[in-house]
Amino acid sequence: MGIVKIGDELHAEIRKASTVMCRSINAQAEFWIKIGLLAEANPTLSFNDLVRQQLKEADVAFEDIDAA
Repeated sequence: MGIVKIGDELHAEIRKASTVMCRSINAQAEFWIKIGLLAEANPTLSFNDLVRQQLKEADVAFEDIDAA
């Protein structure tokens, strides 16, 4: 585990988002970092595509609403 220093404004936004998403502040920051890394590595994929890809890789069973 490491320490990452971020600005007060970003920390406040992470705190607000973590409340909405029912995550800890650290989990919210980690999620945003992971999505950012994936977005840089896959610039043609949307946020939804990235999340769907991660769910598939974790073998999470869900119905694809688009297929209905």
